[in-house]
Amino acid sequence: MTVALLLLAIDLSSPDAWEKVGDGVWTFLRDGTILGERDESAPDPKRNPNQAWIYTKREFGEYDLHVEWWTRFRGNSGISIRDTTRARYAHGAEADPKRTPSHNGYEIQILNGYLNDKYPTGSIYLFQAARKGPQIENDWNAFDIEVRDSTIRVKLNGEVVCEHPGDPARPKRGPIGLQLHDRRSVVMFRNVRVTER
Repeated sequence: MTVALLLLAIDLSSPDAWEKVGDGVWTFLRDGTILGERDESAPDPKRNPNQAWIYTKREFGEYDLHVEWWTRFRGNSGISIRDTTRARYAHGAEADPKRTPSHNGYEIQILNGYLNDKYPTGSIYLFQAARKGPQIENDWNAFDIEVRDSTIRVKLNGEVVCEHPGDPARPKRGPIGLQLHDRRSVVMFRNVRVTER
């Protein structure tokens, strides 16, 4: 007899699922879209540097993550997985470019308008560059990210663009983060769903 396992996706469109890190302004719109931007009246970025994030309150081990995203031209963002520091060193007084989330867990790159970047959209930043082609510039795109004990696989608009076995020294569990990379970036996320395996 075969037993079917029913896997349910967890909808992450509620602000109750997230905690804010840094000076980003995160708005949860009525249609479920999450908008990330910066307050133009905030202090000079040289005194309040770097990245802003939101992180899930829950931590996950093995899972499938679906997320649709849009960013402005020259926008820079990313999806953090398994960063147990929760971007502690990506902003403010403790900011250290060598200790940002991509140095602790993994970051799946999101770029728009950076055609010659070493790590294009869908890359596992610092580990594996993505294959170019499936991204739709200046429009909505979708990631399906498979996170397993020994493999991270990234699909962009339904096509596998990157895969990596992971670093054995990095955590096997952690939160999911959404990035607002710099003060010029504006990003939107929608249909953010995680299915644990």
